[in-house]
Amino acid sequence: MSLPLHRLTVPQPLAVPFAIDTFAALGPMSHAPFPHRHTFYEVVLVRSGTGAHVVDLAAYPLEPPQLAVVLPGRAHHWQDLADLDGSLILFGEEFLAGCPRVRELLHLLGHQPCRTLAPELAAEAFTLVARMRREYDEPAADSLGVVQAYLRILLTKAARATAAPTPPAATGQRAELAGRFLDLLTGPGGGRHSVRECAAALGVSQGYLGEAVRDVTGRSPGELIRHARTVEAMRLLAGTRLGIAQIARELGFADQAYFCRFFRRETGSSAGQFRRVASWTWGAAENTTNTRSRPSNGGYAPL
Repeated sequence: MSLPLHRLTVPQPLAVPFAIDTFAALGPMSHAPFPHRHTFYEVVLVRSGTGAHVVDLAAYPLEPPQLAVVLPGRAHHWQDLADLDGSLILFGEEFLAGCPRVRELLHLLGHQPCRTLAPELAAEAFTLVARMRREYDEPAADSLGVVQAYLRILLTKAARATAAPTPPAATGQRAELAGRFLDLLTGPGGGRHSVRECAAALGVSQGYLGEAVRDVTGRSPGELIRHARTVEAMRLLAGTRLGIAQIARELGFADQAYFCRFFRRETGSSAGQFRRVASWTWGAAENTTNTRSRPSNGGYAPL
């Protein structure tokens, strides 16, 4: 079986897919113990609890107060949880329309998806989330803009607290194009696209796409596609029971041997060796993929 893919099912008081609530209200799918991924963004603020949050191949022990940003397409799950309490903010790409800086901050924080917050920052973060929740529960004129503003403040404050400096905001058409290209690579199967296919999907020439992506990221589209394909291979090797030949087909390789050569060249390890070292523990959670919650203001549903 491949990694379960969950979508966001919510009423839309803000006119775009968005939900904010506690772990308890959103139900068991909000802290699923089996590897899965989403079509949407997830910002998690943990107030208390023990266990670990596993994002792609890294397990982050819960050390509340803790903030996590899980990007669409990232594989994640929760391990050995006890006394978990906190809030989740869930939203689709539509929520980010007109908010390129929020998208940049999400991707910046998503590179180090879990971080413990200092007490003063944690208090401010919980206050911002409470304000977002009130705005969501009692929508008024331009509530969407208010919620977007609160989220930008939350992410900006979290980014300031990281060791790495926040990069300046990229601007202009090339920056927007590079962002859309990176979004193409984020979702499941993103690494299967060729540069030509990406350029066609974005409505630009290959040459212009290459210039824009290099200007903004310092890397070529081909390099970024290979990286996305490698990361997806790692997810499938670590988080599923698909055979290597099946994974090769899922990633668009002509045959298993070609995939194995590609994987060794990109990672320095064979696919089999990587799987033996990195495989996640599935256990009984494997049978819970059909669990659904239907809280009043949002939930998860398997695709």
